[in-house]
Amino acid sequence: MKTAVVTGTNSGIGFATSLHLARNGYKVYAGMRNLRKSDDLQKTAKSEQLQIEIIEMDVCSQPSVAEAFDGILKNGPIDVLVNNAGIGGATPLEDTTEEEHKRIFDTNYFGTVRCIQAVLPKMRVRQSGTIVNISSIVGLLAVPNQIAYSASKWAMECLGEALAHEVYRFGIRVVNIEPGVFMTSIFDNSQPATRYDKQSAYQKVMQRNGKFYSSGFKRDANPAKVAEVILKAIQSDKYQLRWPVGVDALGISSGRPKISDEEWVSMGREMSDEEYSENFLAYFGFEI
Repeated sequence: MKTAVVTGTNSGIGFATSLHLARNGYKVYAGMRNLRKSDDLQKTAKSEQLQIEIIEMDVCSQPSVAEAFDGILKNGPIDVLVNNAGIGGATPLEDTTEEEHKRIFDTNYFGTVRCIQAVLPKMRVRQSGTIVNISSIVGLLAVPNQIAYSASKWAMECLGEALAHEVYRFGIRVVNIEPGVFMTSIFDNSQPATRYDKQSAYQKVMQRNGKFYSSGFKRDANPAKVAEVILKAIQSDKYQLRWPVGVDALGISSGRPKISDEEWVSMGREMSDEEYSENFLAYFGFEI
């Protein structure tokens, strides 16, 4: 039985991925920072008799990461690492504090680095293993009102691409999963760094960012779809670095290279909501 470690598993993509991998024959170590939020996963795993062991892991703490992975590796090798733990935020740059930037990067980027460094030496020696990074479509499209979050996902995209090159000769597969808008707890976790002010000079940017997400929630936003793509990426005979998931992700990943930087930037000019939506549809193939 192959072993997978998934981070950020109390809900959303991590929760769905833990269940999907276990249902498909993996022994899953489900990491979460707060074990008090483990009840739903524990109950489901027990009712379905799934091989899921919930472990305490705070990806922002090197000692916590080291202790968790040391304990897992005592029981055998890790075949798959899914870096899912993440937080977000939605506030214009002018009002985003340095501390908020650091907190987002510490979780999304450095948390991923800590976990990769914990598994990489033994994967390299074994000449096998898969590292899955849960990025985002905003790792390909620089999204206004979410600069810190978007920048952290751009950093993850870079990490995944460069690491894939570094470890290719060792038989290690690295993939970047790029979900569009899915209903996950990241929106609850984003509240401390999310501010909407009707009186702000950036109110229109905030409003359009909100419409982007609300339109996504109207489509099929079940995180189980992301879990299905993760399993496909792990098991695919043909290697593929980037895996966009969702109508919006597919539209942006294919549409962004077809427009110039200046065309995207100029979407920030004064225009009606109707014109903005028309441009978005023309560029990316879906309405907001």
